[in-house]
Amino acid sequence: MKFAEVILPVPIPKSFCYVIPSQLDLEVLVGHRVLVEFGNRKMYTGIVSEIHETEPEKYIPKPILEVLEVEPSVNASQIKLWQWVADYYMCSIGEVLNVALPSGLKLSSQSYIQIHPHFIIEENLEQLSDREFTLMSYLEKEQTIPYTQVGEILEIKSPYKTIKNLIEKEAILLIEKIKERYKPKMEKRIRLSQQYADQPDSLDDLFKLLSKRQKQEDALLKYLSLVPIHEDYLTNFHGVAKREFLHVGRPLSPSSVGTMTKNGIFEEFERQIPRFELSVADKMQPTPVLSPAQKECLQKTIQGLSEKNVCLLHGITGSGKTEIYLQLIKSVIENGEQALFLIPEIALSSQLVKRLKVYFGDVLGIYHSKFSDNERVETWKGVQEGQFQVIVGTRSSLFLPFSDLSLIIVDEEHDSSYKANDPAPRYQGRDLALVLAHMHHAKVVLGSATPSLESFYLAVKNKYAYAGLHERFGDAQLPEIKIIDVKAKRKQKKMKDDFSDDLLHILHQNTEQGYQSILFQNRRGYSPYVTCDVCNWVPTCPSCNVKLTYHIYRNEIRCHYCGHKEHVPHTCVSCGSTEMKTVGLGTQKVEEELKTYLPEVRVGRLDLDTTRRKHSYDQILTDFEQGHIDILVGTQMITKGLDFDNVRVVGIINADTMLYFPDFRAHERAFQMLTQVSGRAGRRGETGTVILQTQQPSETLFAKVARNDYHNFYRKEIKDREQYHYPPFTRLIKLTIRSEKQDLTHDAANYLGRLLVNWLGQKRILGPQEPGINKIRNYYLSEILIKLEREGIDLKKAKGLIQKAIYQQKEEKPFKRVWVSIDVDPQ
Repeated sequence: MKFAEVILPVPIPKSFCYVIPSQLDLEVLVGHRVLVEFGNRKMYTGIVSEIHETEPEKYIPKPILEVLEVEPSVNASQIKLWQWVADYYMCSIGEVLNVALPSGLKLSSQSYIQIHPHFIIEENLEQLSDREFTLMSYLEKEQTIPYTQVGEILEIKSPYKTIKNLIEKEAILLIEKIKERYKPKMEKRIRLSQQYADQPDSLDDLFKLLSKRQKQEDALLKYLSLVPIHEDYLTNFHGVAKREFLHVGRPLSPSSVGTMTKNGIFEEFERQIPRFELSVADKMQPTPVLSPAQKECLQKTIQGLSEKNVCLLHGITGSGKTEIYLQLIKSVIENGEQALFLIPEIALSSQLVKRLKVYFGDVLGIYHSKFSDNERVETWKGVQEGQFQVIVGTRSSLFLPFSDLSLIIVDEEHDSSYKANDPAPRYQGRDLALVLAHMHHAKVVLGSATPSLESFYLAVKNKYAYAGLHERFGDAQLPEIKIIDVKAKRKQKKMKDDFSDDLLHILHQNTEQGYQSILFQNRRGYSPYVTCDVCNWVPTCPSCNVKLTYHIYRNEIRCHYCGHKEHVPHTCVSCGSTEMKTVGLGTQKVEEELKTYLPEVRVGRLDLDTTRRKHSYDQILTDFEQGHIDILVGTQMITKGLDFDNVRVVGIINADTMLYFPDFRAHERAFQMLTQVSGRAGRRGETGTVILQTQQPSETLFAKVARNDYHNFYRKEIKDREQYHYPPFTRLIKLTIRSEKQDLTHDAANYLGRLLVNWLGQKRILGPQEPGINKIRNYYLSEILIKLEREGIDLKKAKGLIQKAIYQQKEEKPFKRVWVSIDVDPQ
């Protein structure tokens, strides 16, 4: 008898053994999606990770119910990668599967209820409570209803007790229905019946037959003009799209075409088509000619990759790193291999894909979370079947089924968006790219104008190859950065709200000259909060320990952590005053002030609030690229690799806000973000200008940004990291303890902290302590930070002790309702 280890999408740290029924013995392979029962009649899609003949000793395995495909959706190297992620990031392999496998490849079951066939309502009225009778009457009419709708029907929060009682009375049955999420997109097509296509001579007879039926004759003539069967009769097999046939060019009568189909002249059939078809240029273009500096950098990169597996490509903003990537990808395609081009944000994909499509055509695929389940499945299958040699995608594309991967490019490798947060696995995409490349014997290029300290440190230590590109492409120069002292301007009365006279003047002048501008404020909403001008009361979220952010367009205050929202209070809850005011600055307020002081200017906004819909990113960026927007206001989204020829001015409204986060990476992030957004200015032709507004003009970090002085910034930061034992000199693991009671969280965190101190030593444990925001979604939080040396410690053993401590804490009766999440390499 054979057994299969099946990975299920549940947060339990193991796979599960199922018996392979004899009728499926030859069908089940490693990597297959299979349907199995788990728990009490719950159905899941699992992935077969191993086949063996060892029967479990402690339980009787359930059978695999069905094999869901002929060819496995997952290959062995993917399963190996999943296991690595689970081990390194201290989560279950089921949680990895949940993230790695697109939802469209998962079957799931949903619970439904229906009346028991032997139960007659009229004969059992006395058994039923009013609530039970209401539900049974509804069921009598609807036959079956989803379990999730019962509470809504009965107008109660939890219907569990009612359903349980009805099951015990044998009044209803609880059943599971399986849902297949992926559905291929089908297109209706028309073709000529085979008897006419195979024998062109018979067309003469057909035309005679239709000579007095003008509309049908027109339809036949149109078909022959679209499908040249006289040149190759095999073209008839594919036919023509019905919509195109009826409506493109001279429209046809649908009823006439329908009659011809009924009479056997035409055949109607369906064909699967891709959900997204990228427009390909009429003529493919060769990759662009490189400048001398780019050629030198390319040669250094190629040489570096021949000596080491990873090369850090350090190119200033606007230097043309993408052109070097293109040359590397071109070589991969010519060798018949695969390349993965990682980007940190979906927002970058639109511009990049337009550029790459011209050079690489239909071998280019895209993969990110804004795509629907079905679109992601089709990209997955395209990679698996060899249709796509190049994938542009965000971090989730690391889990695609590559078979011949030889190059991974991690663009903007410093970007914090590569780090996944909740839910687990909390993986770092850049680091996982290195592991994936190692498994495939592939090479990695890490590209950035502002490399992460960790990557630059490894290049300095000669662990990575290094290639520098320190001049802008063409005649472009780095922008001039002017630091504006906001305090001094206010004293001189040269500020209008949050705009200095210098910034308003240059924005007006730039627009008058036909150029565009970008304004950066790294906070969305109108203002951070609303407050009472008399007693300083501030409305806060009832579920989170945060002030509610004011959003002017909906006239509401909103929590950015849990989504709670309220109408803006006109009266203070504390003292009754009507003197309410907004405090602070968000992108909405910047937009409003800009329209007040420059009313003739067309303003757009790019932040999370304006980009929630699927195509909203693309639409805003297209409008800006086509000149329909003069000034684009945005959060950190606008700092990331976007390339607009016509931008001459960048304004940083308040540079100080990035410096004061309680995080050892705060200055690194500030330097990266300010340098990146400054780099959007003057990328073609004339030198751009950056206005950096601050209340601390003497801050040395701003001076380094103004000089584009990465190397001095690095030397100062790396010295501090070494002194205080932070990465890259140590590894960090953050534990977040949460429960619905503050005292319980406090006690559990202290208990866990004592265990860790005893087992790992005092010097490695920081905390427990409450984070700045100590309550989110009604859970109180506490954190413990664990510092582990890079050398001289058994990392696997240390992680085992951490997991043992968490398990021991969970076994203590008072802490049963306490949860601990693990974040390895937190960012």
